[in-house]
Amino acid sequence: MRNLFAIMLLLSANTALGLQVGDPAPNWTLNASDGKQYELAELRGQHVVVAFFPKAFTGGCTIECKSVRDSKRQVRRFKFQFFMASVDDVETNTAFAKQNNANFPILSDPDKRVSEAYGVLASAGYANRWTFYIDADGVISKIDKKVNPRTAGRQLLENLIAMEVPSYQ
Repeated sequence: MRNLFAIMLLLSANTALGLQVGDPAPNWTLNASDGKQYELAELRGQHVVVAFFPKAFTGGCTIECKSVRDSKRQVRRFKFQFFMASVDDVETNTAFAKQNNANFPILSDPDKRVSEAYGVLASAGYANRWTFYIDADGVISKIDKKVNPRTAGRQLLENLIAMEVPSYQ
């Protein structure tokens, strides 16, 4: 009985901590700013990066979007799929992507289920600015909780290099 209690306590503690590096990434199916629907399970076999952000058309989120957009030339050599994601509806994210010339899809999670599953939902109802790096097997290989909007593109490049994500060259 004591062992069962210890196991339950351990499981409860891990759940309270949220997702960790080494955990399987929760699957999702979300609509995106490019008019497509993406499902994480269908992207298995390639690295996936999901950069959650609080709200479209706000200062920091606009700066982050442009920083990642402007890093495209440096990061395009890597074999990975990149998304930004927020709890905004798809219409808002589509307009945001268009205004900022985003060269990547922006996922919409208006029912907040994916944000909750990833533990990024803040008390105000918006997503925290956290980026999840998911390996080709669907396992979380890095969680960046200190994303700087101004240097988000450079951080993305540095993380792809450090994690030795395969390149096309």
